[in-house]
Amino acid sequence: MKTALKVALACSTALIGTAAAAQDMTIGITQNNVGVDSYQTTYEQAFIAAAEANPDVEVVVLDAGGDVARQLAQIDDLIQQEVDAMIIWPTNGEAVIPAVRRASQADIPVVITNSNIAEAGFDFISAFSGPDNVTQGSRSAEIMCDRFKELGIEDEAKVVHITGQPGYTTAIERAQGFNDRLPEVCPNVEQIDEQPGDWNREKSQQVMEAFLVQYDDIDGVYSGDDNMGVGAMNAAIAADRVDGITFVGATNFAVGYDAMAEGTYWGSIYQSPVDDAEAALQTAIDVLNGEDVPFLNYFDTPKITQDNMDEFTKPVF
Repeated sequence: MKTALKVALACSTALIGTAAAAQDMTIGITQNNVGVDSYQTTYEQAFIAAAEANPDVEVVVLDAGGDVARQLAQIDDLIQQEVDAMIIWPTNGEAVIPAVRRASQADIPVVITNSNIAEAGFDFISAFSGPDNVTQGSRSAEIMCDRFKELGIEDEAKVVHITGQPGYTTAIERAQGFNDRLPEVCPNVEQIDEQPGDWNREKSQQVMEAFLVQYDDIDGVYSGDDNMGVGAMNAAIAADRVDGITFVGATNFAVGYDAMAEGTYWGSIYQSPVDDAEAALQTAIDVLNGEDVPFLNYFDTPKITQDNMDEFTKPVF
């Protein structure tokens, strides 16, 4: 998929008689996998809308389709096009580093969006823009623990964990945040299994079906996002075991919000793909303008549960 957007930039003349022409910026973005879920679809739509609203910016919008090799080729293509800046939503936080290094060697500033690359690549990027995924995982653990305490089972509860795509930085960091924080807040809760759901609802449902066969006692399910969490919830509903299980995610989707309203899904982390996309584009613009940009440019992602969901609007993705 390739979408090119261009808006002519009007020149203006200063009152003192000096011609001052604002500089066009060509910014390329290669995304992870737009079609895999509604978050990434909404992100792309918001990114294009933000670019169209800025007359100083031309963007080249690419989608790797979840394919690492395709993304590496897209990065090289953007280098050949001599874009002014590049935004990368990595398909794999390790695998993209050599291509990111090539962009850096070509003097093209790189902003990583949504899911960071591995630390070994930090020297080759200008900034990361997105959520703090470790904090999201930690907050999800706190939601889970608080719920167990309300139910009086914090000394005996058993939890299963469905992670995102293996090797994907967001999946790694959200799992790390949850796994590190849960023993701190609920030391007697036992995590009995952890399997990948690959950000896919159907696969996560299958993972949960296997958990339900293997384990007679499951009190909580943590999933790296609500898409996977609702898949797990659907498996529990089909097995008539949904009662008594606390479902917690790490990015609130519309399906998770609806399930919370219905009382079957407990909580998640509220994250806007529109904020995500707009922040990435603005970060790249700020870098090109020479502004001081934090290396880790996080936006806040608060806790959302059945208790406070009325304070939040339903996600559009």
